[in-house]
Amino acid sequence: MIKLFVGLGNPGTEYEATRHNAGFWWTEALARELKLSLALDKNYHARVARTTIAGQTVWLLEPLTFMNLSGKSVAALARFFKLAPEEILVAHDELDIVPGQAKLKFGGSHAGHNGLRDIHAQLGTGDYWRLRIGVGHPGVKSEVINWVLKKPSQEHRVAIEDSITRSLKAVPALLAGEMEKATMLIHTSAPQRPKPPRKPEAEDSEND
Repeated sequence: MIKLFVGLGNPGTEYEATRHNAGFWWTEALARELKLSLALDKNYHARVARTTIAGQTVWLLEPLTFMNLSGKSVAALARFFKLAPEEILVAHDELDIVPGQAKLKFGGSHAGHNGLRDIHAQLGTGDYWRLRIGVGHPGVKSEVINWVLKKPSQEHRVAIEDSITRSLKAVPALLAGEMEKATMLIHTSAPQRPKPPRKPEAEDSEND
């Protein structure tokens, strides 16, 4: 089961609406869902919330170390409370997934994501869960840094918010350790909107 939910992002008002902060958007949405308030905790260099669900302590964490040092915060809390890597879920922006979709993944490489890279290094393993929130790709590798540090279009922001809302439905399964069920819930995209019914063609005017 997941005991620590981490959202990745950069602190400061200049970053809060940028694609790189999609992980923060997710933990803040989860905090609202659980009626929790994230508060500064200098011990973990982060904004933190703590609650008890079904007798189990659950943590929410937003590192305030800037993205490249995210692992410092995650490892500090995980070690103090003796949390195993497989009990940690990290929500982060994902270039290789389109806005409006999210994917759950266990283990694997950091794929160049600097937040994940530092978490790998600080935990000493990549064997933790990731919630990959699609923000899309600029199409050119040299533009990636500018892309993630800019605000998405209104259409993309709405799509990202929709994927976050849908993924929160998997939280009970994540807390229960039902990872296959959680995966199915998260990977199910929003249903396509039905097309409006076609208007009946006007009758032939010659029959009037």
